[in-house]
Amino acid sequence: MVPGTALGVLVGDLAYTWLAVRLMRRTGRADVTAMPFGIDTPTLFAMVFGVLGPVMVATGDPRLAWKVGMAATLAIGLAKLGLAFAGDWALRVVPRAALLGSIAGISILLIAFLPMLKILRDPLVGLVALALLLLALLGRVRMPFGLPGAFVAVLVGTVIFWGRASLGLGPSGAIGLSPLRLSLPWPTLGWLEALPETLPYLSIALPFALVTIIGGIDNTESAAAAGDEYRARDILLTEAAATVLAGCCGGVVQNTPYIGHPAYKAMGARAGYTLATGLVIGAGAATGVLSLLVAVLPEAAIAPILVFIGLEITAQGFLATPPRHGAAVALTFVPVAAAVVLIESGSLLAALGTAPTALTGDAAHGYQALVVLGNGFILTAVLWGWALAAIIDHRLVLAGLLFAVASAAALVGAIHSPLASGALFWPWAPPSGMPGYLAGAYGVVAALCWLAGTRNRRITA
Repeated sequence: MVPGTALGVLVGDLAYTWLAVRLMRRTGRADVTAMPFGIDTPTLFAMVFGVLGPVMVATGDPRLAWKVGMAATLAIGLAKLGLAFAGDWALRVVPRAALLGSIAGISILLIAFLPMLKILRDPLVGLVALALLLLALLGRVRMPFGLPGAFVAVLVGTVIFWGRASLGLGPSGAIGLSPLRLSLPWPTLGWLEALPETLPYLSIALPFALVTIIGGIDNTESAAAAGDEYRARDILLTEAAATVLAGCCGGVVQNTPYIGHPAYKAMGARAGYTLATGLVIGAGAATGVLSLLVAVLPEAAIAPILVFIGLEITAQGFLATPPRHGAAVALTFVPVAAAVVLIESGSLLAALGTAPTALTGDAAHGYQALVVLGNGFILTAVLWGWALAAIIDHRLVLAGLLFAVASAAALVGAIHSPLASGALFWPWAPPSGMPGYLAGAYGVVAALCWLAGTRNRRITA
């Protein structure tokens, strides 16, 4: 699983390095930064808890679970190949407030907020590393010997962590040294045997194809706002092809461009960092070195980099969009906030030895509202931000059309799925009455926008 998944990262990073070099040659600029690339974290959790885990529990067969994971990953990649050709069109028609706002919400609430919790669990390591990073990258304070700020922050945090542990003054990690062995990813057709068992899980897996395509479009716009204009189709086809390759070679998690291009640019990254990343991840996964690296670097020392990325992308969401669209950017944060609360509340309930299904009364209704608002949060954020930007610009017919799209999306669970897994469903077989209520509500809002648009035209005439 690990070498196959990492192969997708390696190939995608190599392709993005080449795209950056090509852009550098075309523009004559030396400061071009490659798009960051890796595995998609939401899909990782969805595959573990929604596909691999249930298959393993139901059958007790780990190899079957692996094959189902491969088949689901291949299905995601093939779906993305088709969706990739709409990327350039989406960049032309969707306002920046919706594109940058949706990833800004993810950045501050998922990429910055959750790592901040890890920092505060070990403040001596985390806060010191964060302060060094912010001094270097935002305060423009020169680090000793001209070393990169991110490197100094991680190095100092790691030294504090292990130095304190050696003196017995704080927690320490465990480094398990296992024999290194070569495990090269290799194409296999083993997933064909698991196609019948895979079909029931496609409703969970396939929505994540749409999520990462939207995320890829968002990230392409973010890179353009930072000065590096890539073609959306190239970015999206790369992630789709890398996902297909990973699935064919045993991988069980799809690939995607990462949020953070402007932050990497601010840290001085250019075209070579994706080459280094791909080689380290690819070789490390094939030899087992990655597990050692993860054990050596404490979480609290790495987390500040994510916090910085979250701050940079969130700031860009407001600064690179027209000021009048500020409210639209802010609105995109709301579904993401629900997803964050859902993640944390789920963890707390699990720690207490209970499940969401055990909640009753107002607590149950509140948790279900979080599920509905949090599921499909990226698409919800884009639709809400786009619709509000259209309302601000007095394009009320367009706003009505977007709410009509939201109504159709709610009917199949593409947004606001009431299922804990976030899975899709047929509109004639909803899991509860909620999709119908939401679709109806969006329909009423669409009609209100159209009526308001008609009234405005009459007044203008």
